[in-house]
Amino acid sequence: MHPPLPLPQPQHDTKLCIVFLGVAAAAIIGTTFLLSSLIDTDTDAPLFCTESISDEFLPTTTTPMQLDAILHYATTQIVPQQSLPEITLSFNVLRSISPCNFLVFGLGHDSLMWAAFNPDGKTLFLEEDFMWVRNILKTAPNLNAAIINYRTKLGDAHQLLNSYQSEPECGPSKAYIRGNTKCKLAITSLPEEVYDTEWDMIMIDAPRGYFNDAPGRMGAIYSAAVMARNRKKGGVTHVFLHDVDRKVEKAYAHEFLCGKNLKKGVGRLWHFEIPPAHNISTNNAIARFC
Repeated sequence: MHPPLPLPQPQHDTKLCIVFLGVAAAAIIGTTFLLSSLIDTDTDAPLFCTESISDEFLPTTTTPMQLDAILHYATTQIVPQQSLPEITLSFNVLRSISPCNFLVFGLGHDSLMWAAFNPDGKTLFLEEDFMWVRNILKTAPNLNAAIINYRTKLGDAHQLLNSYQSEPECGPSKAYIRGNTKCKLAITSLPEEVYDTEWDMIMIDAPRGYFNDAPGRMGAIYSAAVMARNRKKGGVTHVFLHDVDRKVEKAYAHEFLCGKNLKKGVGRLWHFEIPPAHNISTNNAIARFC
């Protein structure tokens, strides 16, 4: 991450106005092209409309969260970790189901963007690092974030994957999260709001999973799978998993999110559509998730 470049000091008010107007124009143009690149449109359609638009197609009132996002990303040099194609994959799904209940494992420089994409829904971010949460909320104080603890370590990922079936409380026939202290993969430190909400979309881009003492994403993947399987209302749960180029993420995705539920992959991001367990027909439901 590079620090912002210092702005040249203006010599008088006229030059200051010119610089300000230039920066504002660049920010508006840049934001326009960013939004147009995220939204699927007819490639032959002009960027600026020449005909009047009926009220049916006019956007709803912009929310304060969306205005905060536009201002933030138009004036920062820090970009989201995910690539534009990866963000677009999630954005298109989120746009089709919003307003919705959106749970995100991880809080970062892209969090304000995700919250702005779901302005009338519930978006909750889960993060393990208190200092990191405080740092992010300095620039985006209106984000809904909670600090949680994980009971796993990345160094134990292989052993947990091989042994979870020996614990009945981990198995798909009983799978639950709240209060499940016997299953180490179940995250028991979540806020009550998480357990009480049926999440329409879950994004897993945390916790840290690149050194042995890090929590790893084993618990997040398992818990997301259980929440999706325990869904009572209609429809599927959309689960997005980032960093699938890593061995642990890939192995746990195949074990709990299931290849048959994989709808699309872009870059290092996989998109799963997981139906409720009562809609799953399989002769092996008791022994394995997939």
